[in-house]
Amino acid sequence: MKKRLFIFLILFVCVCVSSFAVSTIVLEGNYQGKNLYIQNPFAASGIGFCVQEVKVNGQTTTDEFLSSAFEIDFRNLQLKVGDKVEVKIIHKDDCNPKVLNPEVLKPKSTFEVVSISVDKDLFLKWSTKSETGKLTFTVEQFRWNKWVKVGEVEGKGTPEVNSYSFKVVPHSGKNQYRVKQVDYTGQPKLSKTVDYMGNSKEITFAPAKVSKEITFSADKTPIETMYEIFDQFGNIVKRGYSSIIDAANLPKGAYYLNYDNKMAEFIKK
Repeated sequence: MKKRLFIFLILFVCVCVSSFAVSTIVLEGNYQGKNLYIQNPFAASGIGFCVQEVKVNGQTTTDEFLSSAFEIDFRNLQLKVGDKVEVKIIHKDDCNPKVLNPEVLKPKSTFEVVSISVDKDLFLKWSTKSETGKLTFTVEQFRWNKWVKVGEVEGKGTPEVNSYSFKVVPHSGKNQYRVKQVDYTGQPKLSKTVDYMGNSKEITFAPAKVSKEITFSADKTPIETMYEIFDQFGNIVKRGYSSIIDAANLPKGAYYLNYDNKMAEFIKK
């Protein structure tokens, strides 16, 4: 009799522990003005729904989750667009609720350019409005028949007018600049292009057959420029900004050289 009672107590404790076992889904991001929708199945035991509690930024919400689907309404929490959000969905361990639209907490590129220009001190300056999440601005310059990344500036992610600047290094002749953001969709959002007229002096390189180094000059005066070197298979082997390139360690063969706003070829002998 005592043995049966002991076994019963063990089984009872196991059932109780199992019934109280929980897991937590954690979502982090920024409030974008939209609510989350949760698919809430029954517990595996068939007793009650899966979700037991929902917390937003540490506060238990008043959302009604005793149904097969429910909404986490951020409007009740008086959040502002761009505010950080941490959502914890506490549920029974034997079932799995599903967040139907987790992307609403991911920052989306919504900026609108108010102004963009290059000033006399060679700063690209732009101002934006309507940002709803912190995303990096990539600064690009058009050269060598492609848009080349020249730097990054962290976005502020707030809807009021925000101002940014980045020091640029123009090549000779006409320059073109723009900024862009890429959000969770993978689609870039671009600013308009701004033009700037650089130094008119022509930059050249020498020699065409290289043993140790390549030099850049304008009117026989050494000058620094951005450059890229590709091998004959299209692999980039060197890039930088200088008036001299150390080419001593390059294997012998043909190479493609992008510099200033030009494209050329040279032979490593």
